[in-house]
Amino acid sequence: MPADLLIAGGGPVGLAAAIEARLAGLTVEVVEPRAGLIDKACGEGLMPGAVPLLERLGVAPQGFPLRGVSYRSSSARADHRFADGHGLGVRRTTLHAALRERALDLGATLTEGSVEAIEPGRWTLGCDGLHSTVARLTGLARPAPASRRRFGLRQHYAVEPWSDLIEVHWNPVAELYVTPTADGVVGIAALARRGIGFEQALAASPALAARVVGLTPATSLRGAGPFRQRTRARTAGRVLLVGDASGYVDAITGEGLRLGFAQARAAVAAVVAGDASAYEREWTRITRDFRVLTGALALAASSPLRAAIVPAAARLPRVFGAAVEHLAR
Repeated sequence: MPADLLIAGGGPVGLAAAIEARLAGLTVEVVEPRAGLIDKACGEGLMPGAVPLLERLGVAPQGFPLRGVSYRSSSARADHRFADGHGLGVRRTTLHAALRERALDLGATLTEGSVEAIEPGRWTLGCDGLHSTVARLTGLARPAPASRRRFGLRQHYAVEPWSDLIEVHWNPVAELYVTPTADGVVGIAALARRGIGFEQALAASPALAARVVGLTPATSLRGAGPFRQRTRARTAGRVLLVGDASGYVDAITGEGLRLGFAQARAAVAAVVAGDASAYEREWTRITRDFRVLTGALALAASSPLRAAIVPAAARLPRVFGAAVEHLAR
């Protein structure tokens, strides 16, 4: 007998949705083509708002407490420590393992494979990432402007963390996100346009490059993108798009997982209520600030205003702090 809910995609958001479904009493099958633990090129920093969402799911991955955000350039620096709670630096594979174990413990079925077609009338969540097959099959995917496309590259180094802040180094060609994790490793993720290599991006921030010069990378270089993805809607009948599959602006504010976990909860609630339109409304509410603030910052980062972002944050600490707190919730 088919499960009450089919989830396409067994990454963190798909597994969070599976946990939500089991907590709500639904039978659930997660279909994922990649075997084992899934790694991804990302900043690996969970904002404070994501931590209680994980706790609610009964998941507590080992991580490095993150106390705030630091914007840095060659000429300025702006630091803000979170007013309430802390974020968490967690290796993506560690997070995936914790979510996977919890989903299995609750009775979710994990199947290795791909969703190649949509079953009419069956509740389905598309949690299959930026290049969502479900979004394409349902006709919900929209092309994103080529001029707005940015990509991510991530590398790890075995070095003790030197800060409990998420450092964001702004240079002329990229933003570099420095995230310590709990295993004596520091991850550096670069966000830039196509064609900017990791070494080029790192070399453009000499102070950061000096921290890791001579160190052998602890993992292989990974890439992701393009980040800008659009959808016509988030629902088509009983199919709901969740997480990056539902549309994505940019990784510049590091909110992807917090939003994905919140969307997973809303999607399962809509399935339980039998009302897909409720998810569309809730998705709009959950992502409103992200779409507005992240869109504006990503646009500024790709404009002549880029060089003024960090100096402005340093001159206006209350404004910078308010923006960080708003995105951290």
